[in-house]
Amino acid sequence: MSSAGIADASQGGFLALIFDFGIGTGLFPLLIFLGVGAMTDFGPLIANPKTALLGAAAQPGIFATVLGALWLSSATDWVNFSLKDACAIGIIGGADGPTAIFLAGRMAPDLLGAIAVAAYSYMALVPIIQPPIMRLLTTEDERRLVMQRLRPVRQIEKIVFPLFVLRICILLLPSATPLVGMLMLGNLFRECGVVERLSKTAANELINIVTILLGLSVGSKLAVTNSCRRKRSGFWRSA
Repeated sequence: MSSAGIADASQGGFLALIFDFGIGTGLFPLLIFLGVGAMTDFGPLIANPKTALLGAAAQPGIFATVLGALWLSSATDWVNFSLKDACAIGIIGGADGPTAIFLAGRMAPDLLGAIAVAAYSYMALVPIIQPPIMRLLTTEDERRLVMQRLRPVRQIEKIVFPLFVLRICILLLPSATPLVGMLMLGNLFRECGVVERLSKTAANELINIVTILLGLSVGSKLAVTNSCRRKRSGFWRSA
């Protein structure tokens, strides 16, 4: 790709242009969250708010990954992660690809490619990792239980919910408002019942197109260079 110049911004490469437009500005992760919101039904969460704790279960993984990255930097001499690098890496522990790309683009642009690959590989392995853990922690009778919604959720509740979440996010965590706001906007498309075409477009065509462009642009940054040299008894092999 480097010889053809398609990933070189100075040569007008189209992959570089896509990267600058979608990743450099943070637009692609936002559009993906719009599509995810349009595909998500928050009805079970509204009916049983305690299930929100399941979402918080990812936080220990995030903090453990941050601390692990910092520990590697202090305990070894073959990596040197700054605090911002460790924070960007830590989002991998939450198994959230778009958020990992969004934060890496701002906190550790040089690690963006590696973080994106690690995050999406982790997410792809979840169906393989989950079943043995579920079998270990539950009985066969428990696995046969059919989850039922505690109560019917009214349409007005589903419409108010994204607006309420957005307001809380603006007040308590404004830095996360772009991502959460797009997620809630997509969900509002789904639940309001008057923009069905927009909802279907966000949940299908738009998110599929953005995913293709996201993969191309992030992949363009995964290149082996001569700067990768061997350290500590040949740990790194020269390109």
